[in-house]
This record gives sequence, C-alpha cells and structure tokens, in this order.
Amino acid sequence: MLTSRYRAREALLRERFLRKIKTSEFPCVGAKAALGRDQIEVHVARDLTSAWDDLRIYRHLRSFAADYKRRARLFSSFAVIFDGPHTLDEPGFERHLWSRLQSLHDKDIWHGQPHDDRVATDPASPHFGMSFGGEAFFVVGLHPRASREARRFPQPVLVFNLHDQFERLRADGRYLPMRQTILERDMAINGSINPMLAVHGTVSEARQYSGRAVDEEWRCPFDPRSGDLADAA
Repeated sequence: MLTSRYRAREALLRERFLRKIKTSEFPCVGAKAALGRDQIEVHVARDLTSAWDDLRIYRHLRSFAADYKRRARLFSSFAVIFDGPHTLDEPGFERHLWSRLQSLHDKDIWHGQPHDDRVATDPASPHFGMSFGGEAFFVVGLHPRASREARRFPQPVLVFNLHDQFERLRADGRYLPMRQTILERDMAINGSINPMLAVHGTVSEARQYSGRAVDEEWRCPFDPRSGDLADAA
C-alpha cells in the first residue's frame, strides 16, 4: 500500500512540475522545448534538507550523464523534486541546495569520476560549473518561497541542465536569440529582469543556482574536493 501511495505521489508531483513548465508564467523556452520532446527526466526525493536519497539521486544523475555521452540530444534536462520542506526562506533553500550538491559532488569524486575540464572547479571562477559523471551541469533551483515567479514551485526542485547543450546552441547561433527571448518573457512575467542572470564566462554561475539575489560579498559554500576521497576509498 505504501508503495502504491508513493508512486501515486511521485506521479502527481511530476505532473505538477511539467504543468508548471507549460504555463505562460514559465519563461525558459529551453525547458519548454525539452518538455515538447519528452526529454525531461524527473525523479522524486523525500526532503531537501536530508541526505536520505542522495545516493539514489547520484546514480540516476550519473546514468543521465552517461546516456547523454552516448547519444547527445539537445534540450535534455534532469530534475529532482523534493517532497519538502515547504517553509524554507530563500537563504535556507540556498543553504540546503548547496548541501545536496556538495553531497552529490563528494560521491562523484569517491567513485573516481573525472571533472569535466570544460568548466572550472572553483565556484568563484567565471567558468565554474558542477560536474557529474564527467559532464558539466548548470543547476536551477525552484521552491515555494522564491521571490521570482519563474523560480516558484510548491516543492523544492533542482534542475540539472547540461553545459554541452549551451555550447552547441552557441556554436549554431541559437543561444543568444534564445537567451533574449527568456529575458523578454521574464520581464513580462516579473516586471523586471532577474538581476542574477549573466552570460556564462562573465561571473560565476554559482550565483544563479538558488535564484536568490546576492551581493558582491556573497561567497559560495561549495567546497570542490580533490581525488583524495577516491584515494581513501
């Protein structure tokens, strides 16, 4: 009975999230394209503040990266919906987002996975990116108390978008027009453009992950590990 209830809950959360992407209030045309191609892989976890599901999430994320290496497809995303909590403010959500990313990163190092050398490991670098299974990712967080409408969802969510896709879009001239469309939609929805949005390579993308507006004094809490964890294993 618990299994069937859990599966029903998973299906409900997944449908809510995909419906969010379909709405006119969601500005990311890349996510809409991924949805149209049925290329958003969605998983449901228990609690953003707990490490309970981290190993399972990591295995799925690494499998997603490996599948992309085998057959790279534009507009593919990996999303994790956490069933709670629903009460985190923006600093609290940001803190636990980085706790989950740190845990996933540590597992990647422990399993001896190479860091994607197309992005930097230092979160202060303008070329920073997360890396899992040898593929670089840009992470987008959503949660109930986000100040931006596009980042608001009844449950906490982490969306992992492949850097390689951004590079492929840049190569064929589609990235800047797509980015401009997203900015225009964001302006129409929120009345202003998200002040944290920036072109990759100008400032660290770590500042954008949680969706919270941060000042120049903000320091990313992420600690990039060396291969020592793998050696210790």
